[in-house]
Amino acid sequence: MSQHNIIGSEAFDRSPFVIIRSVRPGGMRRKQARLGVAFAAGAVVTVLVGVAVAAATFGPALTGG
Repeated sequence: MSQHNIIGSEAFDRSPFVIIRSVRPGGMRRKQARLGVAFAAGAVVTVLVGVAVAAATFGPALTGG
C-alpha cells in the first residue's frame, strides 16, 4: 500500500472544490452502444438459426414429402 506525506497541501485548504467539466463523456456511452448492437445481432442470429432448424425439421412434413 502506498503512503503519501501530504503536509501543507491544497488537500487541507478551506477553498471550494473545483469540478472539472471539460472531459467529454463519451467512453461509457460508446461501450454501452456497442454492447447493445452486439446483443441485438446475437438475437437476430439466434432467431435465424431457430427458423432454419424449424424449416429443416418440419419442412418435409409440411410439403408432403
